[in-house]
Amino acid sequence: MTDDLYWDPFDKEIDVNPHPLWKRMRDEAPVYHNEKFDFYALSRFTDVDTAHLDPAAYSSKYGTVLELMKPEPWDTGQIIFMDPPTHTLLRVLVSRAFTPRRVGGLEGVIRDLCAELLDPQVGSGGFDFVQDFAAQLPSLVISQLIGVDPADRDDVRKMIDGTFYLDPEKGMFNETAMAATAKFHGYLNGQIQERVKNPRDDMMTALTQAEITTDDGTRRLSLSEATDFTALLVSAGTETVARLLGWACVLLAAHPDQRADLAADPSLLGGAVEETLRYEAPSPVQGRVTTRDVEVHGTEIPAKSKVLLLTGSAGRDDRKYDDPDRYDIRRTFDRHLSLGRGVHFCLGASLARMEGRIALEETLRRFPTWDVDHDNTVRLHTSTVRGYEELPIIV
Repeated sequence: MTDDLYWDPFDKEIDVNPHPLWKRMRDEAPVYHNEKFDFYALSRFTDVDTAHLDPAAYSSKYGTVLELMKPEPWDTGQIIFMDPPTHTLLRVLVSRAFTPRRVGGLEGVIRDLCAELLDPQVGSGGFDFVQDFAAQLPSLVISQLIGVDPADRDDVRKMIDGTFYLDPEKGMFNETAMAATAKFHGYLNGQIQERVKNPRDDMMTALTQAEITTDDGTRRLSLSEATDFTALLVSAGTETVARLLGWACVLLAAHPDQRADLAADPSLLGGAVEETLRYEAPSPVQGRVTTRDVEVHGTEIPAKSKVLLLTGSAGRDDRKYDDPDRYDIRRTFDRHLSLGRGVHFCLGASLARMEGRIALEETLRRFPTWDVDHDNTVRLHTSTVRGYEELPIIV
């Protein structure tokens, strides 16, 4: 029955609407094996959840993106490519920089930035919701959070955009993106060095001052570690929020009654953000490598196997959610996995949720209705990110 069942995260045609295929995988092959790229995939909610909660068996240190997975551990300052106990120590450190006070203080900033980006579109007849708003807002917010000088923010946003450049032939790992990444790292490294000499009340300063205690004693982050952390926070905080807002725009246009409810009652927006994350995960695939033999549903996954956790599939699992293919901003559920789970739960989850809620509220305040120009949309596709790159709407 599963002879014709094929999925891989690189196939753009499948990626347009993978949900019917993911349902087949959940029902017919909950432990799916792709021979072409030699990976296993877990698609049911409980299995994805269990793997997230077991980093000892499902390791991140060999890479979390399929094309970057390798037999040896990554030697990098990127916390997403680490396992406990090193991951735990560094996550605690970064959490101290990502304080509720610092994040909560951004609400007014986010509203002001929304006004700055949306007000010029009033009366325009239409605009690109992603390029003119959804992709710019999180970049500007995260720049404010980490402490980028106002005069540098436009240049920084362009650098960030460059790091996400996708080459039609080479994907996300191309010369343009790599050059932009190197330039961005160079800028951040210079900023971190400046914070060491002249501290400020911002996240980059906090990263240079916070200390961690290891078996070898107490130490601070190196300049390269602080730079890597800052770059990761900026990249993760920009990309996923932009995709979340793009999906919300498309889904609310397709469900005008629910959009009208949100415009009339902004208190529903928090639930709408969670439902959007469940329904269309901005990052639907996370990779792990098994450290030992693991048995799931009677299938043995050997040690050192690449395993893809399909968060996007888990959000539509009818074993977890009633009528999962129905989009319902009033849906009640205990949790989803779209912001991660366990030790790698998204550090910026509270900020992402606040940005999503405020961005949709400010959009609906100015544009209670809109139509999507589907003929001219451009999809964004990588092995781990799914959403819209260009999303023209008519208002």
